Amino acid sequence: MIDLRSDTVTQPSQEMRRAMAAADVGDDVFGEDPTVNALEQRAATLLGKDAGLFVVSGTMGNLVSMLAHLGRGYELIAGAGTHVVDGEAGGHAVVVGASARAIPVGPDGTIDPAAIDRAFRDPSDVHEPVTGLVVLENTHNLTMGQPLTPSYTAEVAAIAHLRGVPLHVDGARLFNAAVALGVPARDLCDPADSVTFCLSKSLACPVGSVVVGTREFIATARRARKLVGGGMRQAGILAAAGLVALQPGPGGMIARLADDHANARRLAQGLAGLPGVIELEPHRVRTNFVIFGLAGRESRGASVTSRAAFLAGLATRGIQMIEYPNGLVRAVTHYGVSEADIDTVLTAAREVLSELRPRSAMSAAATS
Repeated sequence: MIDLRSDTVTQPSQEMRRAMAAADVGDDVFGEDPTVNALEQRAATLLGKDAGLFVVSGTMGNLVSMLAHLGRGYELIAGAGTHVVDGEAGGHAVVVGASARAIPVGPDGTIDPAAIDRAFRDPSDVHEPVTGLVVLENTHNLTMGQPLTPSYTAEVAAIAHLRGVPLHVDGARLFNAAVALGVPARDLCDPADSVTFCLSKSLACPVGSVVVGTREFIATARRARKLVGGGMRQAGILAAAGLVALQPGPGGMIARLADDHANARRLAQGLAGLPGVIELEPHRVRTNFVIFGLAGRESRGASVTSRAAFLAGLATRGIQMIEYPNGLVRAVTHYGVSEADIDTVLTAAREVLSELRPRSAMSAAATS
């Protein structure tokens, strides 16, 4: 099976498995797990922050960050379609008690800074919620994993700080952005008040994310983690994999992300040349996401049958991709997917599209 549904399907490396088996552990709720403590400190140092907090998922990382930053009845500003707005079961509203003001995102994954500034509520008007947080997503999923630059993040942070509110970066794939841009990850975090990144996606760990920020913020987020049931005990068994992933050099998982990006570009270039694949511009593949449509797709997700048939045809050949909003298809490269695997996928996609074309042609003839 070549599984391109997400980079969450990665398997831990052998070094991770050995580290997990040998991890020195304690009770993390008491702050006594040395491996968790080492991971939190490593993450904070790597991203230029004071402290870190190990959590079970990126969703929990964003949730405890919102709980630490926002009061009930407050509002956050974020891009439309971002994970914190659309992909976390409404946690901002259900758990935090905050509304979300979602504003349009450009094809490069950025929100117009002027639009962010205009989105702030009038705190003197009792009819309006109080704006309490700005959230950016880096990389930005719906725009095919576009990385946000340090200068853009700094510009948005300046607007938020001038208004007296913090900036949180949902950096689920932060290290993909850093590798794609050729900058240290800390440069993407410097202007932000809090950042979360996932160990369980591109970094190939089995479980976990880390939140970083000031010591005061992390202390509040730690209480929030307990509130939502995220207090773990001998969690060093999981954190050990994170320490392996974040180590420098070829033994870690950061530098090798460039291979995932190269494989994504190879996949995009190959798919773009196949009859029936549309809305795919290979030059836009900056990280490990490839998002494309199929001929006949309409803006509101028509041609679902052809998409389902395409995915089913791939599945019979041992390849998995996933449906994406607006009738699109997503493929994500990751640890464990090789250049040879990409060539296998392209061969299979060509075969499936060839099989679907006669069916599409007959449907068109019947309609006419």
